[in-house]
Amino acid sequence: MKIHFFKYQGAGNDFILIDNRNQSFKYTGNNTVLQLCNRRFGIGADGLMLLQNREGYDFEMIYFNADGNPSSMCGNGGRCIVAFARHLGIIDTETNFLAVDGPHYAKISAEGNWVDLQMIDIDVIKNDGDAYVLNTGSPHYVQRVSGLKDLDVYQEGKAIRNNSTYKKEGINVNFVEDQGDHLFVRTFERGVEDETYACGTGVTAVALSMAQHKHQQGHIETPVKVLGGDLKIQFDYNGSQFRNIFLCGPAEQVFQGDTEV
Repeated sequence: MKIHFFKYQGAGNDFILIDNRNQSFKYTGNNTVLQLCNRRFGIGADGLMLLQNREGYDFEMIYFNADGNPSSMCGNGGRCIVAFARHLGIIDTETNFLAVDGPHYAKISAEGNWVDLQMIDIDVIKNDGDAYVLNTGSPHYVQRVSGLKDLDVYQEGKAIRNNSTYKKEGINVNFVEDQGDHLFVRTFERGVEDETYACGTGVTAVALSMAQHKHQQGHIETPVKVLGGDLKIQFDYNGSQFRNIFLCGPAEQVFQGDTEV
């Protein structure tokens, strides 16, 4: 069967998007998604998303990792699907949609290429040694490092993701270097099983962890640099709870086409 698809990227985090409001795409296992996301033999992407109808919301976001398996929340994917919904004429400049971790509010620029996505509230950040562990819609491990530019993120991240603590459920591993006026972040993502150019839930986890680490409070805006560009996290922190968390950044259509599934 032929399916029309769109390709979007948000700070280098790239996704295949399919308008599935007519239920034409049927998920029957991970092989189809795995093939479509393959960078050698398919379209190539960090993940695939279906935009579907959902009563009470503008739309529903269904997300699959590049390994073909249904996944937890993807922040940059959430921003890209908002831009996609705008392209389809489903929304204008604001939206309320449903994802796997619950409802999300987002707003998009009039030009349609900058999206601010509200993330779930966070009350708990745990410690694993000197690292931080939290769930921002997906589980994340945050490790402060120096010399991040030259770090072997693939090997270091893979080792943590597959250690005895995290191997069964998996975890996304983020390395952060505080560079003064911004945070520099690189991420090894589970499901992709490699370093990606950006991870939205990951940079969110990093910004919150660093605010706790530095004992910041109040309204906080944190610029973040990733391999694929610039993002910004803004939130309110009272010393124990994180609220009004927004992941902000670009979301752009790369191309569209047809493929057989």
